Amino acid sequence: MTISVLNPNSSLAEVASAEKALIRKVAWRLMPLIMVCYLFAFFDRINISFAKFQLQTDLGLSDTAYGLGASLFVIGYVLFEVPSNIMLYKVGARRWIARIMISWGIATSLMVFVNAEWQFYVLRFIIGAMEAGFAPGVLFYLTLWFPQTYRGRITSILFLASAFAGLLGAPFSGLVLGLMDGVMQMRGWHWLFLLGGLPCIALGIAVLKVLKDRVADAHWLTDAEKNYLSSRIAQHEPNTHGSLLTALKMPGFLMLGFIYFLIQVASYGLNFWAPQLIRSAGVESPVIIGLLTAIPYICGAVSMVVVGRLSDASGERRKFVCGLVVLGAVGFFCAGIFAQHTSMLVLSLAMLGGGIVASIPAFWTLPPKLLAGAGAGAAGGIALINTLGQFGGIVSPIMVGRIKDLTGSTTPALYVIGITSVIAAGLLLWGLPAKLRTLDKSSGE
Repeated sequence: MTISVLNPNSSLAEVASAEKALIRKVAWRLMPLIMVCYLFAFFDRINISFAKFQLQTDLGLSDTAYGLGASLFVIGYVLFEVPSNIMLYKVGARRWIARIMISWGIATSLMVFVNAEWQFYVLRFIIGAMEAGFAPGVLFYLTLWFPQTYRGRITSILFLASAFAGLLGAPFSGLVLGLMDGVMQMRGWHWLFLLGGLPCIALGIAVLKVLKDRVADAHWLTDAEKNYLSSRIAQHEPNTHGSLLTALKMPGFLMLGFIYFLIQVASYGLNFWAPQLIRSAGVESPVIIGLLTAIPYICGAVSMVVVGRLSDASGERRKFVCGLVVLGAVGFFCAGIFAQHTSMLVLSLAMLGGGIVASIPAFWTLPPKLLAGAGAGAAGGIALINTLGQFGGIVSPIMVGRIKDLTGSTTPALYVIGITSVIAAGLLLWGLPAKLRTLDKSSGE
């Protein structure tokens, strides 16, 4: 059924069926490329955790120094996040996302030349600066193509790429580190960054050729489809004027940023330290560590798909995010308790992944709902919320690394992260304004 059935004589069932068909058409056209780009973006963040053992040995880094290098990526990202998204709004998503991918691909590939601690610090900062704006830029781009009532599942589909980055990236990294170490006189971690960076350059070129900035530019949609889709998106966008200051003044805006900060403390705790936790439990093989590290991302992928559909069907966003964060908190506590028992630790990480990995796409259904109608302020506002959250990526690696250096164990840090997750859950339940407590269930569901 096509969108041509949407005329005054169409029944509600025909309208709902045609609308779903249109959304599927748009999703199949846009999401595969966007997901591949996001997969490499997320892998670019977590590959440092797999390179950790070889990199620390070659550069003589302490756990605190490694945590600082990991955090410098986020510092570069944070500093350039909002300016990057404002530029995206001005020049168009297609051009700016392509620029981001090409520049970070080049910077990541340059990691093969690092042979000193200061070079590691400088390049990690540059990589973060080059990638700044990608994730919120993509999230803003999706608001231009999908009505609000479909954003739960669409955001979940997007963030499946992050789960696949862990699912595929973990064993891939283990194989690269184990099998390519010494090939062409290069260390395994050199190959890891090179194979993560070069494809991004090609993907950036593909973005320029495939993506369109607006629904009106989509030659693969009929005029009727363009008009209908634009009207459905505009239904939740009462005006197109606004600024970042407009977004900042909205009740609940800064609270969302703080909640996302707490979620990111947990997320980076998983992304940067899961391989170390598994190694500390007694697993030595890089390949086995990579395979076991994939488990929390598998659970996260399943969880985010199920929750995305349930939240769209019910229209409830906030409580689903809260439940996932609580599940993640339980996972952190259990990971601390069973730190020396490999099977129970992996089970704890699975629980942690099912909660924290899935909580991120669930969370990102909230900011567009709050910022509806803010125009340019929506792009900057989404970027600023992401920026506030990314401070968690600065705090978490340094905190965990410092605690491990001081105590010889990551267990106390796991308990601290579990507590921050509980705080985030409480704020989701009781700290958000009425606008974010309303349901946005689709009439066609």
